[in-house]
Amino acid sequence: MKQILIIEDDKNLNNGIKIALRNDYICLQAFLLQTARDILKMQRPDLILLDVNLPDGSGIDLMAEIRRFDRTPIILLTANNMEMDIVTGLESGANDYITKPFSLMVLRARVGVQLREGKDTGAVFKCGEYCFDFEKMEFMKGSRGIDLSKTEQRLLRCLVEHKGKNVSRSRLIDSVWQGETEFVDEHALTVAVNRLRNKLGDSPSAPECIKTVYGIGYIWAKQ
Repeated sequence: MKQILIIEDDKNLNNGIKIALRNDYICLQAFLLQTARDILKMQRPDLILLDVNLPDGSGIDLMAEIRRFDRTPIILLTANNMEMDIVTGLESGANDYITKPFSLMVLRARVGVQLREGKDTGAVFKCGEYCFDFEKMEFMKGSRGIDLSKTEQRLLRCLVEHKGKNVSRSRLIDSVWQGETEFVDEHALTVAVNRLRNKLGDSPSAPECIKTVYGIGYIWAKQ
């Protein structure tokens, strides 16, 4: 699942956006710029919803900081009468904007466009002797089938979709247990990773596919 960072100080609106998107995306929330900066040091979301006016500063300034090193799609959330904010935001690198108040259905559509959702889901992943078809739920290593639970399928998909990149433990927990994180501890993730490794044929002492990044999370390392 793709990850969206919602930066909006209106708690009701922020929570409403999360509820509208949480079935299709992992949603991170920030109510202040500083919180958003802290999240961005640890996470790399696939899209950012950014309020222009926040209690501790301007969303435009944060976008300028982000654009120095990242091209993550950004949709601005602006007040109805703030045309200059819209113009400045677009000139500073925003991908789109939506004015308040707005329909959550419209917001979902704008998010979908930026993330280029379409019929090609990228559900088949091939790497060496491995072939994973997440649509058909068929997982192969050479000619051998691999039987995976739904939890293991979600875990595997999150890792291979970020092949070669460190995936934090918190992001994996959010992706695998999808909103049930208050009932899940990190030990459950460790157990799930070890079971998946065993089914893929990794050795605990020399993992071939899933490597531990100590203090951070895991990475799909097989080329």
